[in-house]
Order: sequence, then structure tokens, then C-alpha cells
Amino acid sequence: MVQQFNGSVRFVVENYGQSKLAQRFGVKRYPAIFVDDILVATPNDFGFFGKGEGNSGRYAPLRSAASHERFRSDLTRMLQLVLAGKTDDARARAASATSNEIAALPQLSITDLDGKPLTRAQLAGRAVIVEFWATWCPPCRGTLEWLGTLKKRYGDRVAVVGLAVESPEADVRKLTRELALPVRWGLATPELARSFGDISAVPTLFLFDKTGKTAGVFYGAPPTLHAAVETKVAAVLR
Repeated sequence: MVQQFNGSVRFVVENYGQSKLAQRFGVKRYPAIFVDDILVATPNDFGFFGKGEGNSGRYAPLRSAASHERFRSDLTRMLQLVLAGKTDDARARAASATSNEIAALPQLSITDLDGKPLTRAQLAGRAVIVEFWATWCPPCRGTLEWLGTLKKRYGDRVAVVGLAVESPEADVRKLTRELALPVRWGLATPELARSFGDISAVPTLFLFDKTGKTAGVFYGAPPTLHAAVETKVAAVLR
């Protein structure tokens, strides 16, 4: 897309968690697309990436050719408006940065990979970490191993739940056996993921306090993730 504008457009990539532009707009997830300082697309626009997603993101399902073309057309139009100096028109088309974060742990009612029921009531009275991950996500393995260490440190004071998205069950079972972590493993249906406000990228980590209230949501695996989560967990348990 950049090439079609003959040098008048430059493509810049900013790491998640290190973008002052994203922070300015209150964008707390990824991916987000800007043209100059105009927000073109938010994570919600790309929707939850799961089989049977069926949500209302403007460019969901992202895998479809129609969604690609719709995104390409919208981005092209925004670039044309900005290059023509029609920034007011471009801002009128800008995406909303409204957060989709949840206030509390949703009502869980699933069967984990060991065939045991997993409900919100079973998690009551503890700090609860819910990690959405996928077998094809390299950073996810590292975050899961670290969460296993965190669980061992705090014991029964913390519950860790790992919910796999868009991953074949056989692959999930194989990887969880290899990891052998003290984590409750489950498969996340699109409906379950949407109850957490939609998951547009992995890993995504939710921390809930002992009353079930949301204490923090962490997207991706930036270098600051471990320290940030551990600080929050310590505060929740005090």
C-alpha cells in the first residue's frame, strides 16, 4: 500500500506497549492503525480470531478476502484525505478508541482438559489469572512457563487458568503435557472469548482480585510484562 503512493507515505511500526501515540488515544490492545495522528482501526475492528467468530468487527473475519479489501479501501481513502489536506474529513471517519475491557471475571462454566468442571465459584477467594493463548504463538509458551512459576510461588492464593484459542485440541493437549504446569487448562470457544470482551491477539492476560473484580489486563508480551503483573498480583494479595 505504501508503494502505491510513490514515496509520499512512510510505514512505521511501533512495538506494543511502547507507542506514545497509542497511549495518547487510550488504545490498550493491538493491532491499531494510525494515519499521522488519526486512528484508522482499533483491535475491535479486527475482531476475535476464532472459528465461528461471527462478531461485528469492521474487518472480521480478517482472513477473508472481502475483509482485506474493505480494510485496504478504507485505509487508502484515509491516506488520500490526509495527503489532500482534508484532515477534518479524515478525523470524521476515524475509529472510536472506546475500550472493551470487562469489569469482573465472567461466569465460567466449562470443562477443563482433565474432564473436570471449572466455574467462577470454584475460583472465589483467590487472585485469578486467565491467560488466552494459542499453540502457534511463540511468546505464549514463555508467558505460560512464567505463570507456572508464579503459581508455584503463591500456591493456593492464586489460580491460573490457560484458555487456548484457535488451536486444535490435540495440539493443545500435547503442548500442555510437555509444559506440565500447575495450570487449569481449557479450550476457549468464541462465545467464551467474547465474554471477556473479545480477544484480538495472544497472549492476553486478565488478573482478577479475590472478589472477582478486574485488577488488570495485559496484552502481548512486552519486556515489562512480568514485572507489571507480579506487582499487580502482590498488591491484590496484600
